Amino acid sequence: MGGGSDRGSAFDRSVRGIAWSLVRFTVVTPPVVVVLGAVLRGRGVQAVPFAVSVGVALTPELLPLLVTTALAHGAVRLARRGTALVRRLPALHDLGSMDTLCVDKTGTLTLARPVLEDSPDPDALHWASVNAWWTLQLAEAPCPDALDEAVLDAGLPPEEYEGVDALPFDPVRRLSTAVVRLPSAPFNHRLVTKGAVDAVLPRCVLTDAERTRLAALADARAADGMRLLAVATAERPARSRAWGTADERGLTLVGFLAFADEVRPDAAAALRGLAASGVAVHVVTGDQPGAAAHACRALGLPDGPVVTGPELRGAADAAIAELAAGGAVFARCAPADKARIVGALRRSGRTVGHLGDGLNDVPALRAADVGIAPRGAADAPREAADVVLAGKDLAAVGEAVAAGRRSGAGIADYLRVTLSSNLGNVLAMLAAGVLVPFLPMLPAQVLVQNLCFDAAQSTFAFARPARADGGPRRLSRRRFLRFAWTFGCLNAAADLATFGVLALAAGVPAGDGDAVAFHSGWFTENLATQGLAMVLLRAGGGRPGGRRRDPVAWAAAVLAVLGVLAPFTPVGAGLGLAPLPVLYYPLLTAVLVLYAAALRRAARRADV
Repeated sequence: MGGGSDRGSAFDRSVRGIAWSLVRFTVVTPPVVVVLGAVLRGRGVQAVPFAVSVGVALTPELLPLLVTTALAHGAVRLARRGTALVRRLPALHDLGSMDTLCVDKTGTLTLARPVLEDSPDPDALHWASVNAWWTLQLAEAPCPDALDEAVLDAGLPPEEYEGVDALPFDPVRRLSTAVVRLPSAPFNHRLVTKGAVDAVLPRCVLTDAERTRLAALADARAADGMRLLAVATAERPARSRAWGTADERGLTLVGFLAFADEVRPDAAAALRGLAASGVAVHVVTGDQPGAAAHACRALGLPDGPVVTGPELRGAADAAIAELAAGGAVFARCAPADKARIVGALRRSGRTVGHLGDGLNDVPALRAADVGIAPRGAADAPREAADVVLAGKDLAAVGEAVAAGRRSGAGIADYLRVTLSSNLGNVLAMLAAGVLVPFLPMLPAQVLVQNLCFDAAQSTFAFARPARADGGPRRLSRRRFLRFAWTFGCLNAAADLATFGVLALAAGVPAGDGDAVAFHSGWFTENLATQGLAMVLLRAGGGRPGGRRRDPVAWAAAVLAVLGVLAPFTPVGAGLGLAPLPVLYYPLLTAVLVLYAAALRRAARRADV
């Protein structure tokens, strides 16, 4: 549905890399099991069902369901809170892994509403108010703009004026004129003109030196991000015929009014929150450089160079990424320029989001890993976006990022546990195939054990992760596989220690009659070690904050208890399990304690 469906997002790239690694390992392992069984134990054909079950156990078949459930759970929470609507589920993960956010200035950092500077010229404000009021009152089709509204908010004109005529603003003249009179002076009319500085100054009576000085002053204020209006008046004899544009001559300059875009009151705090969570914000706007730089200074954003869209059109991707890293502000950007900047940042290895509400933001929304639009955006940006915010402020983005990180952390916890445990079990099964004269585990036992694992691990989709408040974290294939090998070997070592416990407590393996004891002991130990891994291999050491009931911990406990009780039940007997000697259980407890200590120590050094 969302705009990101036609491109490879950060989530798509991450999952694809992990999935292909698993596919290769799953395809290779069963033939290895069959060959080892045939060469070492002479049971090639008999080992085929066992090899197939090992392949099934190695495959994290719960992954698609868990990923969808975890992301859907996070999306529903955002919708219920009235924060955002997620239109493409993987975009929630991309929000969590986002380290760069490109935003437009108008409507996001500012309110798209100009405000007068703190100490305006009182004479200029007075006559500008007269102009704005009577222009609106006398125009045939009054069309107030944001500057008129800002002037009138600052002060209404005195009621003693009487409107005579008005020449509304038009984009060619770039000024407007109101004609008024005082009841005490009925034979005089006063023309009040307000407009762009370079449009008003030529109509005023000034020397060349004065005109040059005033124009330079206006340019300097504009470079600081201010929008200037010039106000001028003229006293003329009253007349009955209409006033026209030809009368806008010989004016006396009253002064200037300076306006700045009003900064959103919550934007500065939201930007600080995003920065604290590891998200760099870059302004990419179509506004003039001075206005963009002024807004950034007001919000405490890095005071970097201001680069315009035309200046970037011949630049390489690396140069654009370097400018962004230096805190550059991108101004006067056309739609294609915005998309180019977003694409360059993505190609530099970043996970990029773009927040915009205008038609000129559509290409950038489609080019980003995750496109974000406010609810009040135009139809086209909303259709192009992956996430639609309930409001227009950056605080909603911060909440959506936090939700994405929680969902992503749950998925990462599942992958961390299932890859490590499954790999450890496969290594132990290969070793057991060499050490014991019978199948290490019956195919039905392998499949039931795997079903129990999946049922318990499904709770990762709903649990509050132990660590979800760090910086952006992606599903890195290399880190996950390195983690799986490290902890898979620890899991295999615990399995091998269990084989020793079985040899000591039950005399296994002495012959084919001991297969039931071996299967039962290893089944119990596998479920117990899986439960420990679920708790201890979670990011942050398995201690979710602010949560009394942790579904993962409860599921892990149920899994371990099920492993202990299964050999004593009719279901266990149907699977070929049987009760074990009493000595086995204290020895197994010692193995589990050592395994837990090793897991905790190694997990503190791991980084996934």
